[in-house]
This record gives sequence, C-alpha cells and structure tokens, in this order.
Amino acid sequence: MSAREDVFIHETADVSKEAKIGRGTRIWHQAQIMPGATIGENCKIGKGVYVDGGVCIGNSVKIQNYVSVYKGVTVEDDVLLGPHMTFTNDLYPRAFVNNYTVYETLIKKGSAIGANATIVCGVTLNEYSMIAAGAVVINDVPPFALVLGNPGRITGYVCKCGKRLDVEKTPKQGVKSKTVRCSGCDMTYEFQLGLIPIL
Repeated sequence: MSAREDVFIHETADVSKEAKIGRGTRIWHQAQIMPGATIGENCKIGKGVYVDGGVCIGNSVKIQNYVSVYKGVTVEDDVLLGPHMTFTNDLYPRAFVNNYTVYETLIKKGSAIGANATIVCGVTLNEYSMIAAGAVVINDVPPFALVLGNPGRITGYVCKCGKRLDVEKTPKQGVKSKTVRCSGCDMTYEFQLGLIPIL
C-alpha cells in the first residue's frame, strides 16, 4: 500500500513522487508513472502501464494492461483504454531525430478504445465514441460514433451505455432528424441530418 492517502500503489510499480495521483486510484504491477504526470481520482491503472510526464488523465479512467500514454495525450473522465491499445505522438518518426514535434491527441469524456487499437496522433475522439478492437484511427471521431477497421471508418453509433444504436447510415430523402431509442438502457437520442446525435 502506498504512503499516499487513499491511493493503492503496488510494490512493483514505479511512481514518481513528482506525479499527482488522485484519491481512490489503484496502480498495479510494474506500472510506471513519470514525473509531471497527473492522474485523477478513482482510476484503475493496469499491469505494465506507462504514463509519460505532462500527461493528464481524468477521473474514473480505466487503463488496462500494457498501455503507454505518451506526452501529448490528454484523457478526460470515464474513459476506457483497452489492453495493448497504442497511442502515437510523432507523425514523422525517426530514431536519429531528437527534435521532433509532439502532436496533441484528445480523448474526450466517456470514450472507449478497444484492445490493440491504434490512435494516430493529432486526432480528437469525441464524447462516448467507441473504437473497436484492432481499429486504426487517423481522423477525428464524432460523439457516439463507432469506428472499425484499418483505416478506421464510422460504421454506426452507440449509446452512452455502449450498445449499438439502430440508425440508418444514409437518412431517407427529406428526413431532417430521427429519434432513436437504445434497446439496452432505453435512453433516447435525436439524430440530425448527417447523423450527429444530440442528447
């Protein structure tokens, strides 16, 4: 148990004293948290996770095993980062270039990224978007969008609870909006023309 109040840090984890860790957060085996990293309250940091200096992680975030969150990535509240998913932060990587540009990546509230997905830097995943396992994201993702494949493509929309919404990919001629009800939690959404959900 950590000496920090209300924080659990496994004895094999390497957590800098210069990192800020919120109450109720649990950091597991062989995780490495660098100086200047900020992790919010009630987070779960899995085995072998790396959080770089300057990275900000929100509250109630779950980072599963062997995820590396590099400088330039910001993760808002209630985000799930699935096992072995990958962030990048350099669009032009070379081993011999030391003066590279860090491209910012923003993962907004409630988003979920599946196992082994890759998020190429410089994009924003908007609120409650869902990235399927193994997808490669190279563009911004709208709120509640479901992205699959390589390169990642929007194939539908999901509810806040995570269930897929029954929405036609192409709206009927003359239809300007459509109300959709989630079969899982009964929440309703209003989709405007172009299929952007409005809560």
